[in-house]
Amino acid sequence: MAPPEVVTAPGAFSASGAASLAYPPRRGEQVIRALLVVAAVLSVLTTVGILISLLLPALTFFTDEAGIFEFLFGGTWDPRISQKYGVWPLINGTLLVTGIALLVAIPLGLATALYLSEYARPRVRRAVKPVIELLAGVPTIVFGFFALTFFTPEVLKGLLNVNVGTFSALSAGVIMGFMVVPTIASVSEDGLSAVPQSLREGAYGLGASKIQVSLRVVFPAALSGVVAAIVLGASRAIGETMIVLLVAGLKPATGIDPRPGYETMTTYIGATARGDIPTGSAVYKTVFAVGITLFVITLLMNLVAIRFVRRFRQVYE
Repeated sequence: MAPPEVVTAPGAFSASGAASLAYPPRRGEQVIRALLVVAAVLSVLTTVGILISLLLPALTFFTDEAGIFEFLFGGTWDPRISQKYGVWPLINGTLLVTGIALLVAIPLGLATALYLSEYARPRVRRAVKPVIELLAGVPTIVFGFFALTFFTPEVLKGLLNVNVGTFSALSAGVIMGFMVVPTIASVSEDGLSAVPQSLREGAYGLGASKIQVSLRVVFPAALSGVVAAIVLGASRAIGETMIVLLVAGLKPATGIDPRPGYETMTTYIGATARGDIPTGSAVYKTVFAVGITLFVITLLMNLVAIRFVRRFRQVYE
């Protein structure tokens, strides 16, 4: 006997035809989608424009003034007097100051993120997190003057009795670390809070303590977000200009002793590109050569981080 025919009323949804019926997209959603596409395209075009503006003068520098090998591995940077174009002292100063900043920012930022995510009450989290993020809005020149007029003479020399000069990589790195803390703390806290509550409850059910759940369950599960936060903080530190321009010094040097002054890549760009150098001169071209080097370093660092994040990313249902 054949099954009875099912009659569907007009306008009603059947089980087989529900997926085929769809409402037309709303006009507002279409506008928002178009604006998002425009924003993404503008971001890409801006990056390409920056790369082209740096690359063309830099290529002229490498063809007319110094080869790439001499530029990257030369140990003397003196483009104005002796025409020595070894950029390694600037890279050394940049890595040294950035390393000190990360030594300060990573422990403080991750500890703050763990507290806000695992220990703070919701009311405390809502009050404390905006205050921490407010620190990221302080102009960096304020950090620089604070380091130059208070941190170096009063804290390093006076309180801690550290033998540092007026300009030092140590002072610049520590203050830059405090500047980077809000970035690492905020992004890490978002990643830790995204870990499903079921993982925590399962660990508690097995008898784990609060600190064990935080460090052995939540933190590994949010590792990709934590790495992304650290890379974002490192990118912020390596590209910072005003703090190192005021505090780190203008002396190209190599070494790992943080007490004397060093010149970083951003320091050189900021101190040189002031409009008093002839356009097309060798010194003018060095600004773009150093800029493209900084761009490539940041790009490589982000590519490595993206690969790491994709490999260890945890996806939860």
